[in-house]
Amino acid sequence: MNAPATFASLSDLRAHFPGMVTHDGKPWHYLDTAATAQKPRSVIDAMARAMGEDYATVHRGVYARSAEMTLAYEAARRTVAHFIGGHEDELVFTRGATEAINLVAQTWGRANLKAGDRILLSQLEHHSNIVPWQMVAEEVGAIIDVCPLTHDHCIDLDAAEAMLTERHKLVAFGHVSNVLGSLLDALRAAALAHKVGAKLLLDGCQSAPHMGVDVTALGCDFYVFSAHKLYGPTGIGALWARKDILADMPPYQAGGAMIDRVTFERSTYASGPQRFEAGTPAITEAIAFAAAADYVGAIGPERIHAHEQALVARLRRELGAMNDVTLFGPADSAGIVSFAIDEIHPHDLGTILDEANVAIRAGHHCAQPLMDYLGVPATARASFGIYSTEADVDALLAGIARTRKIFGRG
Repeated sequence: MNAPATFASLSDLRAHFPGMVTHDGKPWHYLDTAATAQKPRSVIDAMARAMGEDYATVHRGVYARSAEMTLAYEAARRTVAHFIGGHEDELVFTRGATEAINLVAQTWGRANLKAGDRILLSQLEHHSNIVPWQMVAEEVGAIIDVCPLTHDHCIDLDAAEAMLTERHKLVAFGHVSNVLGSLLDALRAAALAHKVGAKLLLDGCQSAPHMGVDVTALGCDFYVFSAHKLYGPTGIGALWARKDILADMPPYQAGGAMIDRVTFERSTYASGPQRFEAGTPAITEAIAFAAAADYVGAIGPERIHAHEQALVARLRRELGAMNDVTLFGPADSAGIVSFAIDEIHPHDLGTILDEANVAIRAGHHCAQPLMDYLGVPATARASFGIYSTEADVDALLAGIARTRKIFGRG
């Protein structure tokens, strides 16, 4: 079921998401979409059909249902690739963005980085866009540099320009911060990287679900994202890479499906994305991934972004009026509001909010270097999605007022 274009408000789409109520039928104010998104019925149904009446293996069977499932699986690849402006022969299905980054690090990185080469990351990166580069850098003797942030917590591309040299081989930046919601000027980042001969990898986990993405227009070389943040299933994501780069990357894992010919003396490998998809793939998850991309595409990423921006603006305005609240990130953050309340730990806030059926994220958000940079151990984070409404903001604000009263700060 695609989202009808005639809906007056995205708030009306909430009925498509069976997870948006509590077990006793009350509204659940889910404000943790940046961690994982709820699933629309169309995605759930697509996965159930693929696992049920349509199920068969892919790429191997000579019987009709296997051939049909193979076509559906490869159609899913095409759908997901087109969703971000790419082509099907440029998209590898992975277990998620984390595996996609590790794939690039362990294949392209090992083949192209050597002692003395440099990798540029930023202060706001998720651990998944830090640790894989630390591992490969330690292995080959490369050096990691860290780009600072601007006063409003965006990646400082002026600083990046000053830092980049011809020794830099890779720039790996978050397209949208999972903590701050700050949006990278990806086009400029690509130009700066390419000027010194470096490649650009974008972590698109928080951009693909919230705004239109065209990897060709952005000029990046690698783009990674996860299905479960795009209203799809867990356990699957994607790596997009420019075709010429992908063609030169060695295999990541070995096994069935990724081979051309195997003998005990020598093996040759499949071409294109299949070279990186060893073993039986996540068939049902891929089909549900495509259903999620279709769902979001039918609504319109620009419409989603505008809807979430309005909720962000209201919440930041309300929180900004509280003299004991610190807001992090830019005013136009993409669907995410991180904040801290004086003398109230985010975990305590999250626990009390849960009593009122309000779900936020509290902690370091897998971005401990960023927490150190901000000078806090953790933040509270409210993150919006297609299904978010003004009522969710009302419930959050009421819960914050109750928490402040409990802590004697009312």
